[in-house]
Amino acid sequence: MNSTKQPVQQNFTYDPFDPDVMADPLPYYRILRDEHPVYYIEKWDTYALSRFDDIWNVLGVNDGTFVASEGTLPAANVLAQRNDGAVPDPPLHPMPFHANFDSPIYENVRKCTSSQFRIRTVPKLADRIRTLANERLDELLPRGSFDLTQDYGGIVAASMVCDFVGLPVDLAPDVLATVNAGSLAQPGEGVEVGNARPGYLSYLTPIIERRRAEGHDGSVPIADSLIEYRLPDGSALNDMEAAVQMLGVFIGGTETVPKITATGLWQLLRHPDQLAAVRADLDANVPVAREEIIRYSAPAQWFARTVRRPYTIHGTTIHPGQRVITLLASAARDEREYDNPDDFVWNRPIDRLLSFGHGQHFCLGVHVARLEITIMIQEFLKRVPEYRIDEAAASRPPSSFQWGWNNIPVEV
Repeated sequence: MNSTKQPVQQNFTYDPFDPDVMADPLPYYRILRDEHPVYYIEKWDTYALSRFDDIWNVLGVNDGTFVASEGTLPAANVLAQRNDGAVPDPPLHPMPFHANFDSPIYENVRKCTSSQFRIRTVPKLADRIRTLANERLDELLPRGSFDLTQDYGGIVAASMVCDFVGLPVDLAPDVLATVNAGSLAQPGEGVEVGNARPGYLSYLTPIIERRRAEGHDGSVPIADSLIEYRLPDGSALNDMEAAVQMLGVFIGGTETVPKITATGLWQLLRHPDQLAAVRADLDANVPVAREEIIRYSAPAQWFARTVRRPYTIHGTTIHPGQRVITLLASAARDEREYDNPDDFVWNRPIDRLLSFGHGQHFCLGVHVARLEITIMIQEFLKRVPEYRIDEAAASRPPSSFQWGWNNIPVEV
């Protein structure tokens, strides 16, 4: 599971959409961290940042120097357009995803989607997550073999997303398949959330239509809050615009947690002494191991910002209109932050983590994600004394963004 292939040092180039990078970015990250911490990608007029501290500091700047006007995950065809100076916020209508806006629109729409994800609210979800995990295991364990990412973690996470947005839970398999398909990318193109929106919005727009008709009384908090929301000019969101604002929950909640959970169970199995240590006290030790699992295997590779004011780092000044991509997955393997970062160490002391981002755009669902990962690993290990991963059949499709194990077949 670690990367062994080293790219040729001579004439080193890095491009997140390069087929070799998409197939295995880790060797490129090491060279970037060591030799090119502020790497200019001429083709996209974009700088790649690869070291933990640099990314932490840049993402912590919330004064409007960095904005997401072109999206937090712009595709190649967006980056191919060179900007002549600072980029304005998008027009209010038709309103794109709120992460594309600076304050105050970004924070205010985010608040509409956040009530179920607050740190005080999330512990109340534990029983629901545990029930879903055990219902899945009741169905899967008698089969003897199944897919850890899709059949177990994927269905549990997608079921929770259905709960959050107001969809029937029996749609969870369809939601999971739709989101997975939206993350696949052809080399040279990358993933742009907008490309998959018609498929996503076929689930989300009817929720808004229904809630508007039913009176949006707050019983479906995200949809109802978006219907009530007013933009600074006093206008409301139409059905499709409100549905677009739900994409963060719909995609983020479905895709990442299953890959982290499944890869974590695989990593523990690869280190029997560590698995035994974690099993010794699942309640106490799984939350500790979870943080190392997230650091080691979180699949999100990078997020972008567009520079609105000049910013200087390591002697390089980035000018308004140019972009920065923060390589979160590189930061997770930075020797300057973690000792022997390519090793999996279940109880590694972790003071800081960038896997969920940092600053203004910190992951909305971080507390739910941590709880889901913890409970799914605990319940699996409680009920499965021995298991085996079919490593030859595991698959990790190339992606410029979600470079994670889509399939991890397990025998129990």
